[in-house]
Amino acid sequence: MASMGKFGLALAVAGGMVNSALYNVDAGHRAVIFDQFRGVQNVVVGEGTHFLIPWVQKPIIFDCCSQPHNAPFITGSKDLQNVSITLHILFQPITSQHPLIFTSLGEDYDEPVLPFITTELLKSLLACFDAGELITQRELVSSQVSNDLME
Repeated sequence: MASMGKFGLALAVAGGMVNSALYNVDAGHRAVIFDQFRGVQNVVVGEGTHFLIPWVQKPIIFDCCSQPHNAPFITGSKDLQNVSITLHILFQPITSQHPLIFTSLGEDYDEPVLPFITTELLKSLLACFDAGELITQRELVSSQVSNDLME
């Protein structure tokens, strides 16, 4: 009976070790591995179940699905009118850039970047149009905003 208990304990310990060496990357997500000794590895891991070295490596999971961001602004037009506009953006990180994004900006990369980019872009773009043109040429303004954001 004592050998059965030892066998059960050994099995539980072995199962715990195997479980701590596995991690899952869900659909629509990618992972970057942070190694305690080598730092962030340049390999982006795809969907599925993967192995890692327990207590040495840690997976950082990124959501790769398109995510919305709303940015309300009040800024001046070319004819010095105050214009209130809300920019709705669907953004998605470039998968191959996840290691660089994590090392330079962290896991919440969108919070410091998107408000700055959208504010500067809209201020410079809306200053080229007067208030009437912003209403009558919505398609042109929208395509210019889209092109500038893509750059």
